[in-house]
Order: sequence, then structure tokens, then C-alpha cells
Amino acid sequence: MDTIEQHTEYGDRDTALGGEILRTVVGSGVHGIAIAGTDDHDEMGVFVEPAPVVLGVADPVPHYVFRTRPEGARSGPGDTDLVAYSLRKYLRLVVKGNPTALLPLYAPAESVLVRTPLGDELRALAPKALSQEAGHRFLGYMNAQRDRLLGRGRRSAVPNRPELVAKHGYDVKYASHALRLAYQGLELVTRGHLTLPMPEFERERALRVKRGDEPDLTEVLAEIADVQSRVEAALAAGDTPLPPTPDLAAVSAWSAEAHRRHWAEHR
Repeated sequence: MDTIEQHTEYGDRDTALGGEILRTVVGSGVHGIAIAGTDDHDEMGVFVEPAPVVLGVADPVPHYVFRTRPEGARSGPGDTDLVAYSLRKYLRLVVKGNPTALLPLYAPAESVLVRTPLGDELRALAPKALSQEAGHRFLGYMNAQRDRLLGRGRRSAVPNRPELVAKHGYDVKYASHALRLAYQGLELVTRGHLTLPMPEFERERALRVKRGDEPDLTEVLAEIADVQSRVEAALAAGDTPLPPTPDLAAVSAWSAEAHRRHWAEHR
């Protein structure tokens, strides 16, 4: 009898883990809104591709994925999801302001699982990579979560978590994600950085929604809209320490030097 594979894995494991320079916890755990017994464990790593891949004709190794659940199965309590990106792909995500990709740059020490000197330098690069574009990206991700919450947009009107709808009247995870993204977008735009775990007031607001302690969806949507308007106003007025665009020259120069140094040390 054939053995049924119980996990999902694709990409080049040896390249990803062998060239890893940074890995941190991401997801609810690093935000400070994990609920014991309900959340999975998410990690994100960054690795340097070998020189023949970057400079030669070999296929690129953009990312590696490992999940303790089978393909297509939803992760649950106790499951681990790891995605590792090549440094080149990761930096492209960061300069675009991808909310999840930014998390390893701000993860607290207790959430950092792998860190090399290049990983430290990558984290220190955050001010050069951030821009007002990240604020717009946070709003985009927030809108996507709100659309899923309301059953509109590109996703099906059928909720992904009908058990939450049956229990609370709406998908509290989508709602908490939307509220978290709104508050984090506001912090990013007004202060130029992210605090992880989230500051206490914002953390408790997102956690309260996620626990189902806010039964009135109308009030939750109103709070999301209020924070959204504050982010939009700051961006429109230029009332932000963030530059309009990332410093691509500085990011690219560091990336090139980081690759050269990594290759010299791993011949």
C-alpha cells in the first residue's frame, strides 16, 4: 500500500536552508494576537541563491515552502507553515511594501529563529526599503480582507470559515486581519516603522475582534473605516516620515554586495 504524504513541500530545500540568512516567526504569533489552541505557527525565511543560479543559466530558486499539512488542507492548531524567499525576491516584496514580508525586519528577538550577520544587515536596511508605497499596500491588503469578510470581490461569497460565522455572526479572523492591517498601516505611515508585537491598545482591539468579543460587525467596520481614513489623510497630506518611494539604489547596492560576500564565504 502506498504511503500517503502528510505534509506539503516544494522548492529546493537544500538551497533554501543551506543559504538561509534570516528566519523569523510571522503571522499572529509575532503580532501578539495568537489565541492558544486555535492558531497555527507561521515562519518566513530569507536565503541567498548560489552564484551559478544568479549569474548563470540555471533556473532561479525564488522560494521554498514547507507545511505540516497536506496540499490544499487548511492549517490548524499546532501546524507549521514555512515560506522562505530568495534574497532577490524578498527584497522585491519589501520595497513594494508587502505587509507580511516586512515582518522579519521588525520581529522582536524572541521571534528570530535564524540570524546571520547578513540577516542583521538586512534588518537594518528597513529604512531604505520603506516608503509611502508601503502605506498604500497595507490599505490594499486591508481592503482585500474586508472584501472577504463581506463576501465580495474576487473571492467566493461562501466564507472560508463557516464555523466562525455560525458562532459569531461573521468571520472574526477576516475582521481582525482587516483591523490589524489598518492600525499597522497607520503606525507605518505616521511613525515610519512597525512595532511587534503590536502596541497594547491596537493589539487588544484586534485580539478582541478575533476572540469574538465584538458582536456588532457594523461597529467593527466603522472602526476599520475610521483608521483607514486617518491613513489616507496622512498620505494625501504628506504628513509622514516616509519618502514617496524606496531607495532602490541603496537596496540594490547592498543586495549585490551581500551576494558577493555570501558566495565568498560559502565556496
